[in-house]
Amino acid sequence: MLVKRTFDLLEYCLENFPREDAVCGKYDNKWVSFSTEQFVRKAELLAMGLMALGMKKGDRVATVSGNRPEWSFVDMALAMTGAVHVPVYPTIGEEEYQYIFSHAETRYIFVSDDKLFKKLSPMMGEIPSHEQIFTFNQVESATDINYLYDLGKEHEQDLSYPLHQLKQSIGEEEMVTMIYTSGTTGIPKGVMLSHRNLVSNFTANANNFALGPGHKALSFLPLCHIFERIVSYTFLYRGIGLYYVESLAQIMPAIKEVQPHIFCGVPRLLERVYNSILTKGKQLKGIKKSLFFWAVGLGREYEYNMKLNLWYKLKLAIADKLIYSKWREGLGGNLQIVVSGGAALQPRIARVFCAAKIFILEGYGLTETSPVIAVSNLVTRELKIGTNGPVLPDVQVKIAEDGEILTKGPNLMMGYYQQPELTAEVIDKDGWFHTGDVGILDEGKYLKITDRKKEIFKLTGGKYIAPQMIENKLKESMFVDQVIVIGDHEKFASALIGPNFEYLKDWCAENHVPFNDNAEVINHPKVQAVFLKEVKLINKTMGQHEEIKRFRLISDTWSPATGELSQTLKLKRKVIEAKYKNLIEEIFASSREDD
Repeated sequence: MLVKRTFDLLEYCLENFPREDAVCGKYDNKWVSFSTEQFVRKAELLAMGLMALGMKKGDRVATVSGNRPEWSFVDMALAMTGAVHVPVYPTIGEEEYQYIFSHAETRYIFVSDDKLFKKLSPMMGEIPSHEQIFTFNQVESATDINYLYDLGKEHEQDLSYPLHQLKQSIGEEEMVTMIYTSGTTGIPKGVMLSHRNLVSNFTANANNFALGPGHKALSFLPLCHIFERIVSYTFLYRGIGLYYVESLAQIMPAIKEVQPHIFCGVPRLLERVYNSILTKGKQLKGIKKSLFFWAVGLGREYEYNMKLNLWYKLKLAIADKLIYSKWREGLGGNLQIVVSGGAALQPRIARVFCAAKIFILEGYGLTETSPVIAVSNLVTRELKIGTNGPVLPDVQVKIAEDGEILTKGPNLMMGYYQQPELTAEVIDKDGWFHTGDVGILDEGKYLKITDRKKEIFKLTGGKYIAPQMIENKLKESMFVDQVIVIGDHEKFASALIGPNFEYLKDWCAENHVPFNDNAEVINHPKVQAVFLKEVKLINKTMGQHEEIKRFRLISDTWSPATGELSQTLKLKRKVIEAKYKNLIEEIFASSREDD
C-alpha cells in the first residue's frame, strides 16, 4: 500500500514487516515490547476512546512527555481521527506552556507522570479550551491512559465504522500537527504541518540507508522536536524496531542493553562520546596508549569515498582489530549509523567515527521544512565530511544573492498558525521559504551551512563576521567545549570560551597544574597560555579580520536548564551577551578608549 497519511504507517508495517518489538519502552527497569499488532490496536482504542469523549476532527491535543511508546500510540490515534497533535517539551517554563495551550486552543493534554501532572494542573483553569489531562503513568487524582483504552473497547461496536470513515475522509493536505518553535528568541510560533509534509520527508529519508527489519534503533532525542519524530517515522517505515529512552541519563545503559544499529544524535552528544573515548585512552599506559592515539590519528585522516592505498587499508584494519572494535563494543557492538543534526559536527569527530565503521549521516533542516532539506546518503555514497549531504529528491534549494538558503518542496509547512503576516515574511510570492541560514552548494551538490543570516555582524572597519563558522573552528580544539564569538560594531572579533573541563582537568593533572575548582583552573597562567596557543593556531586558518584578538575563559557550563542554550542546544546569543555583559565590556573597553 502507499503511505499518504502518517497513520497509514501502521497498516503498511502490518502488511510488510510485522515484528514483536515494533516499539519498546522501559518500565520498572525492564524493557517491554509492543508488537506491530499491539501498536495498531492501542492506537485504534485510544482513537475510539477520545471519540467517545466527543473529540472531533480538527481538535487540538497536546502531549508533554519524554520518549515512550504511549507518545506514539497517542500520535497515531490523533492522526487517524483528524485531530491535531501539539507536542510540547516537558522542560519549558510555565508562561510558555500557558501561551502554547491557549494559542493552540488545546482540548486535551497527555502528560507522562506525576511531576508533570502537578506542574500543569494548576494552570489549566486559565486555558479556556481545556477539558482534561490524561497521564501515561498511574497518578493519584488523575485519569490515566488506561481509561481511554477501556472506553474505546466499551464503544468499539458503535465507533469502529465511524473511525474507519474518519480515516477515509482525511486528505494528505490536511494538518496533522502543530509544532511550536521560537528558535533562540521570540514568541513561539505554531508551525502547521500536513500529512503530506511529514510523509514526503520520511519516505525520502528512508532511501539514505539500507537498514531494515533485522535491525533496532534507539530513540532518545525529544520526540516533540520534528527531527527525532521524522526519523522515528523513517525507522518504522523501514521496519526497524524502535526502542524509546525517556531520560537522557538512561542513554548509555540503554545502548548496552538494546545494542542498536542506528540512532539520532546531536553534535553535542557525539562530542561527549568522543571525549569520553579519548579520556579512557589517556588512562592507558605504555604501548596500549601509543596504539590508541595512533588509531585516533589514523582516523583523523579518513575521508568518505577516498581511494585507500594498500598501506592505509592495512593500518586501518590493524586499528580496527585492536582499537576501533572496542569502541563499537562500548556502544553496544552493533552500531553502524548515527544521524546527526541541529548543528555542525566537528569534521575530526566525523572522520574518526567513520574510520571506526560508525557512519555519521549529517542533515540540515528546520521545523518549517518537516524538517530535512539535505542529508548524507549512505546508499548512493553521496557523503562529504563538513557538509550536510545532497538535497532530498523533490526538494528544491537555491542560494540567494546574499548567501541565504531558499527552499521549496512538498515538505514546506502550511504556515504559522494564526500568524499570516509572519508566514508572508518567510515565504515569498514565488513560494520560496527563506531559511535565515547562509550557505553554499559545495561541488554544486552538497549543502553546507556557514552561518545564521541574523547572527552575522559587522566590525567598525566595515568587515562582516560569520560567528558560527569561527565558533565551529574553535570547537575543533579538544580544550574547547562551548564558545560564542562577539564583536558587533567593535574594532575586532573576540570570544567567550567555555573549556572542556573534563579534558582540561586531565591535562592539568599531566602538567602538574593544581586547582580546586573551575574558576581557579581557568585563571592559572599555564591554562591561559595553552588556550592562547589554541586560539593562535585557529587564527592562522582565518582571514585577518576574522581572527580572535581577545578571549576570556568562563567557569560556567552552558545548558538549556541554565538558559544559555535552546532546547535544541543552540546558543541563545542575547541571553549569553546579557549574562556576561560586564566581561564583554571589559574585553572591548581599552579599544574604545583609543578612539
